[in-house]
Amino acid sequence: MLELQTKIKRQIEILGIAVDNAQAWKPVDLSELYGCEELTIKRDLQELRSYGFDLHSEKKGVVKLGTPLEPRQIKELLVQYIGLSNSDYAIDRATTLMVKKLREKSLSNVVILQHCIDQNLVASIDYQKEADELESDRKIHPLLIFQSDGYWRVLAVNEGKVKQYHLIKILAVRATDRKFKRVPREQIDELFRFSFKSWIGAERHRVKIKLSPLWADRVRPQLMIETQSLTNGLDGTVVFEATVNSLLEVASWVATKGAGVEVLEPAQLRDMVIALARGTLQNYGA
Repeated sequence: MLELQTKIKRQIEILGIAVDNAQAWKPVDLSELYGCEELTIKRDLQELRSYGFDLHSEKKGVVKLGTPLEPRQIKELLVQYIGLSNSDYAIDRATTLMVKKLREKSLSNVVILQHCIDQNLVASIDYQKEADELESDRKIHPLLIFQSDGYWRVLAVNEGKVKQYHLIKILAVRATDRKFKRVPREQIDELFRFSFKSWIGAERHRVKIKLSPLWADRVRPQLMIETQSLTNGLDGTVVFEATVNSLLEVASWVATKGAGVEVLEPAQLRDMVIALARGTLQNYGA
């Protein structure tokens, strides 16, 4: 297993090197870098080409990528590479919490859910909604297992609506023999495109938020959501605009920032922020 992981990690690194134009790498240079035979590198290149990557040797044998990688390919490679590179050192909070609560069931639940996703099978789950509220035998059409906001979740269709469930709250999973119609990957990607923090839904809200110079300097280098745009003001302020699928998540974010973050639109979002702030003050008798 370790030898296979080493090979996959090396091949992803070769792709990254092939993209980089700063240095010219030949197969013999790569063999010296990885301490292996040149024939091993040539096999790596052949395997990568068989996977659809346009790798070739230019003049003087320099390894280059002819066709640019697609965003989805890049995301998949990054997730795989970071996992391979940090699995021995980084503590995955989401996985640790799930294992601590569910033990062996965490593994079996994920395996059965992924099997249902791969085979388009309806899954039956026992879901711990609240501490004293257990919903048994809920039927879902699982679409994707993903990590967000520090937790593992499964995106699924239930009663015609797209929802997400915390894996740490799923106490049991059973595969049924019923099939469901697969949701196109493009449609799933569209749901994530408007996710501000963690909520995945079909709602669409355009928000406009004014940031003071202090908060502008903190937000400007970040890409918080794919749909965002930033407009610089003459006084150093920035107007942040984006289309999101949950006003409540944005309201919670604004409320935690305090002074210097002001909602301009929509009015419903302003009201939510005010309500959250008043609730917080009431906790302290203010």
